[in-house]
Amino acid sequence: MTILATAPSPGFDAPGVEDFNLPPIFGDVTKPVLQFVLAAVLVWAFFTITARRPQLVPGKAQFLGESFHGIVRNAIARDNIGHDYLKYVPYLTTLFAFILVNNLFGIIPLIQFPSFSHPGMAYALAAMSWLIYNAIGIRKHGFGGYLRVSTWPAGVPWWVRIILTPIEFLSNIILRPVTLSLRLFGNMFAGHLLLLVFILGGEYMLLHSESLVVNLLSPFAFAMGIVFTFFEAFIQVVQAYVFTILTASYIGTVLADDH
Repeated sequence: MTILATAPSPGFDAPGVEDFNLPPIFGDVTKPVLQFVLAAVLVWAFFTITARRPQLVPGKAQFLGESFHGIVRNAIARDNIGHDYLKYVPYLTTLFAFILVNNLFGIIPLIQFPSFSHPGMAYALAAMSWLIYNAIGIRKHGFGGYLRVSTWPAGVPWWVRIILTPIEFLSNIILRPVTLSLRLFGNMFAGHLLLLVFILGGEYMLLHSESLVVNLLSPFAFAMGIVFTFFEAFIQVVQAYVFTILTASYIGTVLADDH
């Protein structure tokens, strides 16, 4: 007599790192690359449209653009850079808008993928800010003067400086772009992974589980996914703001005469 073994039904395949390794769409072009291009186009279109016909009494579009610009100018650039802050407002405004759009891609239907959940993308953006504020510091103080300002704390004994200088060099020159990128990447990665757990878990509970109790509990998983979607939107805005304000703070630091 032949005994037919019934294969056990596969369990829930929890999302992981492999869900972020998206296959190329064509050639070597992946979805995050296209999102970066789309984000650049959207940011350019937004500021082009809102500043196309400036008027003394702004319309809705102009008011929206000026409000966004004003937040970066007053709350970020002026408060963290100080004197001569206006020359850095265009970069900081573009930086804030670009990160914000790419982060919000993570909750936009049909896209639903935060571009900076890939570490390489966040490293590249942090490296650009690192090059910019280091170039500003070198232009302000000269190469030797910039190293002194960044690594040679004023007002401390020389023997303390022997200990502090390597720490200051590591902190201010080497680790800043690393921490800047990891903060952005880590939050986008963790948030998207959390949403995948609730949404895919709810789908599995509803459609693939053989337990009626689990089927009935699936709406709670979907509800938690919706709650965390709103929470993730908040985090996405905050991380764009934090990245921009830290960049402005670094610029303000390298422009100071004393560290």
